[in-house]
Amino acid sequence: MITPPVSSRMTNSFQTPEDLTVNISKQPRGAVVEESVLEDQEKRITLTFPDNGLASALFGPLDAHLRLLEAGMGVVCHPVGNRVTLRAGPGKVDRADQARRLLLALYAALEQGQELDPARVEAGMRALEEGEECPDPLSSRHVLRTPLREIHPRTPRQTEYLRELEKHPVVFAIGPAGTGKTYLAVAAAVLDFIEGRTARIILTRPAVEAGEHLGFLPGDLQEKVDPYLRPLYDALHEMLGFEKVERMLGRNQLEIAPLAYMRGRTLTEASIILDEAQNTTVEQMKMFLTRLGEGSRIVVSGDVTQVDLPSSRRSGLAHAAEVLQGVEGIAFVRFTHRDVVRHPLVRRIVQAYEEAAAREGSGRTEGRAG
Repeated sequence: MITPPVSSRMTNSFQTPEDLTVNISKQPRGAVVEESVLEDQEKRITLTFPDNGLASALFGPLDAHLRLLEAGMGVVCHPVGNRVTLRAGPGKVDRADQARRLLLALYAALEQGQELDPARVEAGMRALEEGEECPDPLSSRHVLRTPLREIHPRTPRQTEYLRELEKHPVVFAIGPAGTGKTYLAVAAAVLDFIEGRTARIILTRPAVEAGEHLGFLPGDLQEKVDPYLRPLYDALHEMLGFEKVERMLGRNQLEIAPLAYMRGRTLTEASIILDEAQNTTVEQMKMFLTRLGEGSRIVVSGDVTQVDLPSSRRSGLAHAAEVLQGVEGIAFVRFTHRDVVRHPLVRRIVQAYEEAAAREGSGRTEGRAG
């Protein structure tokens, strides 16, 4: 990960009120001036940002980004113009230092022309919780530049995911909705295609939704499949645009099909993404993985807590996570509620379900032991 350039800021640490005399004229032009004091077990850090416009973007509309810091880190933020004072009381002194690191990293990103939104601030706070060296995951070198947008990892786990996609021909992404499993896989596939590492993109998904089957839906095959693959279409349209996607479909550079149509094929020089893989059977998963040909990469994404198969059928994703663990060339990345990048409430919902599942599992274990 990239740490903000030293030249973009200057750090001055002081321990007593007497040391707080700062000769501003001696500071490098364009540097962030820091003043710090620890007194009566309260830490106060004042940051003065040289660019008023960037400082305003850093603080957020009506100081919304600073309010997020207050709620998430337990610090008090007092902004005045292009200056903000961070205060942390007894037992939370380190929080002021963490908030300082995050604000400096985000300001450095703004200096580079990047954008800042509440999701990025929250991602930075999650990175601090994870103990990451750089509190701004979006400053990572893992940036996917597609024709219509830049895509950055927003959590440390997403950064790990992109690293594994670079190194392994088969990657499993397992975790709850909203963690970017499929979106980042599509972005990586688009980039591989644009840069000539692959000749086509293949997106597939088992057509299993609450017991329905393709044959019961109206229309031809494409019309039957489209509702199941809409999230993949949406991601492609965001990255490539509608016209480019249609051209790729017409030239067979892009294929979107149900999983059943993968049988009997060898897929070479392709980025192949299997979405909603928890709804594959064991047999389907084995069939799909053995389609891998030369110059191809497979990404399998799904959530083992959201299986729509009949209770008598085991999820192929859950089975693969057991039997393929440790196989050379295959990587597993497991996401949790901490990686949810949708509305903050979604993260809390997922966390509540994870905790309930853990309690239920513990209860069943104790019941057997008794």
